[in-house]
Amino acid sequence: MSPESALLHLPEDPLKDLVNDNFLQYASYVIRDRAIPQLEDGLKPVQRRILHALYEKDDGRFSKVANIVGHAMQYHPHGDTSIEEALVNLANKSYLIEGQGNFGNIFTGDPPAAARYIECRLTELARHEIFNPKLTAYIPSYDGRNREPLLLPSKLPLLLMLGAEGIAVGLSTRVLPHNFIELLRAQVAILQGKRFKLLPDFPQGGLMDATEYNRGNGKIKLRARIEKRESNKLVICEIPFSTTTESVIASIEEAARKRRIKIRSISDFTAAQVEILLTLSPGEDPEKAIAALYHFTQCEVDIHSNVVVIKGERPVQMDVDGVVRFNTQHLVALLKQELELRRNDLQDDLHWRSLIQLFIENRIYKLIEECATYQAVQQAVLKGLQPFRNQLSRDLTIEDVEMLLSLQIKRISRFDLSKNEEDKRRIILELRDVQGHLKNLTSYAIDYLQRLIEKYSKTYKRKTRLTTAEEIDVRELTANELAIAYDQERGFLGHQLKAESAFRCSPLDRLLLVWDTGRYQMIPPPDKLFVDKNLVYFGIFDREKTFTLVYSTGKATFVKRFSFGGAIMNRDYNCAQENAKIRLLTDRPITEIRLKYRHSKGARVHEQSFSASDFAVRGPKTRGNQVTKRTVTSVTIK
Repeated sequence: MSPESALLHLPEDPLKDLVNDNFLQYASYVIRDRAIPQLEDGLKPVQRRILHALYEKDDGRFSKVANIVGHAMQYHPHGDTSIEEALVNLANKSYLIEGQGNFGNIFTGDPPAAARYIECRLTELARHEIFNPKLTAYIPSYDGRNREPLLLPSKLPLLLMLGAEGIAVGLSTRVLPHNFIELLRAQVAILQGKRFKLLPDFPQGGLMDATEYNRGNGKIKLRARIEKRESNKLVICEIPFSTTTESVIASIEEAARKRRIKIRSISDFTAAQVEILLTLSPGEDPEKAIAALYHFTQCEVDIHSNVVVIKGERPVQMDVDGVVRFNTQHLVALLKQELELRRNDLQDDLHWRSLIQLFIENRIYKLIEECATYQAVQQAVLKGLQPFRNQLSRDLTIEDVEMLLSLQIKRISRFDLSKNEEDKRRIILELRDVQGHLKNLTSYAIDYLQRLIEKYSKTYKRKTRLTTAEEIDVRELTANELAIAYDQERGFLGHQLKAESAFRCSPLDRLLLVWDTGRYQMIPPPDKLFVDKNLVYFGIFDREKTFTLVYSTGKATFVKRFSFGGAIMNRDYNCAQENAKIRLLTDRPITEIRLKYRHSKGARVHEQSFSASDFAVRGPKTRGNQVTKRTVTSVTIK
């Protein structure tokens, strides 16, 4: 057997298998347990653990963030920094955690105070709408010493309320936050079978063009809200999501250095609200300045969205409509479970009150006085209540007997029959209501959502305004920004030359340079570039513009009309034959070309005219039409 064939028959490398298995486990762990939110409750594991820790510590008062972080570390194995950052982020979104102290500033990007100095607690919304231990499945924590919730029974559409960002192995998610009240109204519309539309909403406010949002898997364009003050002042009142006042000001200063916007000063007065004051240079048009701010600075940003969530046990891509429909179905299921739990509790309460009343009224407790064993006591109670079975809603159990035997003498001696009957009537009425809600779950869910809307509509108003962002013609905006000059004596071209400018252009324009040999290039507008002294043409490149060219070789003179068409930046091309000498190159519209010849013996014609229309417009590589073999002394055009 050859060495090569022996290698082919080697067993699998156990180290390779080990690495592959460990990598797959790591990738699965990062996707499911760290980076991607769960669809059912809309939370990442660290957020769920923080909320669970707050719920366990909740007594209505504020707790130190450091204490909550320490408590959450029982459930989260990745250190206090990640817990603190996630807690601050949740507090700044204001829905679930109420903060007291310096939690940073989402407008300026200033960091929060240390965890030992700031305090937090659950909001009323979180306390009542996302917890229910009776509906929560628990799993052991990472060290097995505690129990943590597998999912929280949240009745709120938290995923779209809070938004989410995460990068895992092989996939990422970016869910943009939406307005809470609009989400609730969309759920009402779903339950009523009506159409709805959801668009993002951001705490920073700003202006939003969502024409390409594509239900959460496209992009949006966000703009700062800019107001005009006096004749030469602009005020930025709101900034786009994902920016800060610091980053916006830095981008404005960079644009000013590049002379794309002319401003005299920038002042930042941001505190509780954004206020960046721009003083424009004298003579600067405010409308043009606003357009330049949108195009050249972070006053306008594009935000891409990609809704990837964990549904059940695996990651799936969804859209916003699918998520809110799932949330609505989940809400109805949770409301049904709550009603069923309440119905069972009411039935048990009614049963026990009836048992207590029968036990005391009929003095069944007297039957246990002669019993010698505890088992005999239980049997005596069961036997004493058996004649009253028709007054009970279900059969007696040992648990019922234990409850009766645990009654205090004080409870028996002070039993109030009329109050007990009143309580039973109240329970029966509530039980009827619960049964009615279970039969009409959709109406009950709509009423629940309407109550939330009525309660919180004034608190959570839309902050981001919808608009349609018109496209800015950047070339028009910067058309006269650069003054291009050509110093023929030294052979330099550019906009930083101390020479008379030939024309003005935009930084986005491209220049066409043609030398007297027919060589040409397309280049970006240079600061200062050596191009030699033999340029016969330089101007803004226009691939469709028609040129007229007259050139001579050692054997003949040629005329052609052509357009340059496409070209690659900074690459050499030729529009004339080898060893040619350009006599004329112009982009002006002409009607006639006149050639003058050198005098020669016997020649009767010393000049000749040609109509420009006799020459068809072709490409730059064509040779052109040979018009004469005589020596041309001058070329003129009309």
